[in-house]
Amino acid sequence: MKIPKRIQPLVDDGLVDEVIRRLKSGKEADVYVVRCGSEIRCAKVYKEAEDRSFKQAVQYKEGRKVRNSRSARAMAKGSKFGRKQQEETWQTAEVDALYLLASAGVRVPQPYGCIDGVLLMELITDEAGLAAPRLSDVFLTTEQATADYGVIIQSVVRMLCCGLVHGDLSEFNILIDSNGPVIIDLPQVVNAAANNHAKSMLERDVNNLTLFYGHFAPELLARKDAKEMWALYQDGKLHPETQLTGCFVEDTKTADVGALMAEIKAVIAEEEERQRISQSQDYD
Repeated sequence: MKIPKRIQPLVDDGLVDEVIRRLKSGKEADVYVVRCGSEIRCAKVYKEAEDRSFKQAVQYKEGRKVRNSRSARAMAKGSKFGRKQQEETWQTAEVDALYLLASAGVRVPQPYGCIDGVLLMELITDEAGLAAPRLSDVFLTTEQATADYGVIIQSVVRMLCCGLVHGDLSEFNILIDSNGPVIIDLPQVVNAAANNHAKSMLERDVNNLTLFYGHFAPELLARKDAKEMWALYQDGKLHPETQLTGCFVEDTKTADVGALMAEIKAVIAEEEERQRISQSQDYD
């Protein structure tokens, strides 16, 4: 096929030898099957910000580290350089996450680098060597659904132990190869400790998975994995091999505002009295 303009520089540099076909067009990127020497890989070409249909990008960028103060100031001002830096930060977030998660035992595509907005990475395939199907296109038995749910939830646990939340995880962002589920599409990944929306995003991710797998294994619908996972994470008790029980009892006790205000007033009065005594002693 004709070489896309954005991939041409990689062909010129000898990183890509042939563009075989377009694999998919998504809300933030187009993905192509390419040949690199003797290996078949995929090239993810990120769309420009104005062409992306991904919503609420600001929420996902909250808490992301910027490499230097000049870039941070430019991004805050919204200058041309700043917008360029924002795009690079958006793209490198996925590359960094892929390397980190792969080393943590999370099943994700192996990255090979990101050049000028084009991410080269492993092509996930099925048993026949064809591009692996999305989870949304697969029929599962009850036993398969239960087993795969356990695998993917363990991956989410390991992601959170790395300090990351996918932020857009569903049956449309998971591929199924011969060994089970593989998580893809991570440019919107968020910092669990630095993003105020991390908890709600984690709950949405896990609830999406529970609902999908619950169609095949209804008993999964009663699980409360997201709440249990986040509670363990906040308490510092979540580990990569933590096995969730699926049970979680929420604290339904309401705060005694009156008692709290009385305690605050008592502390203020005590401090005022301490200062009064101190001033009185100064005059003596």
